[in-house]
Amino acid sequence: MRIIGTVLIIALAVILALFIFGVFSYSCEESVSGGDPEVSAGKDKNLRSYNIEREKELADNRTPCDTIALQEYVVDYYPAGTYLVEFDRTYTFNVPKAAVIYHNAKGNARYVFAVIAKSKEGERFVERKNVIGYESSFINLDSTKLGTAFFFLTLFKCDGGNFDVLWESEVPIHGGFNSMRLKRWKSKNMQYVELNFEAGIISGHRNYNYFFVDGIEEPPHLMETYLGLAHKRTLANVNDDKFPDYLEYRFIEDSLRIAPLDSIPFYWSEQRQLYVTNRGRWTRKY
Repeated sequence: MRIIGTVLIIALAVILALFIFGVFSYSCEESVSGGDPEVSAGKDKNLRSYNIEREKELADNRTPCDTIALQEYVVDYYPAGTYLVEFDRTYTFNVPKAAVIYHNAKGNARYVFAVIAKSKEGERFVERKNVIGYESSFINLDSTKLGTAFFFLTLFKCDGGNFDVLWESEVPIHGGFNSMRLKRWKSKNMQYVELNFEAGIISGHRNYNYFFVDGIEEPPHLMETYLGLAHKRTLANVNDDKFPDYLEYRFIEDSLRIAPLDSIPFYWSEQRQLYVTNRGRWTRKY
């Protein structure tokens, strides 16, 4: 019996020693690696810096302030968990492209419009794959498990190979990014940037439009349009001022049909800083 007791004591001691060693080894590994990139600022930055260096090696032609340089700028000067967003892939095997638009400025300078996603402080860092495309549009229902993304349309000015941030404007949505385009509002011959987001919740899409009412270097004016199964809002010129307006549609829905019933004109009130209508007391932020 004494021998059996001694063996049990030795076995328990070995198990305890292995457990302590395992915990210590795990702690050391976490300390060295910095933890998972979704929660570790150090590892997130190291991993992305490594990927950028690989892109540099594979790039055939580089230009000042190109996309690789912009990615490097974001890693160096923005908080961890901040990313240059990519366009949604049209086909499964497409090479993803960064959501940037280059636009000529005066002299040798260039404007760079970029869509940037920032992670909410205190949550895990968002991943680009979880905020792009149709499936990610449902992240607005419960985004905390995968992190919460705050999108920004940002205008950089590239001059002499250096980036300067002229402005950034928040996008009021957390996921579903699809594409961006530089367009022109024909009624006022005004340029604007359209950000297109998939919106599975309304079975359609949402466009966040940034109009340069005071010039391209000044913060833009945000106005939303959308199209869904029973949702529709279209660009319009209601009161002929410098701000874009829209028609917001009401629908009739029953067991036989879904059809537009009416459209309500909204225009921008500079005094109230809201979209208002003469058809009622409704107001909209954008």
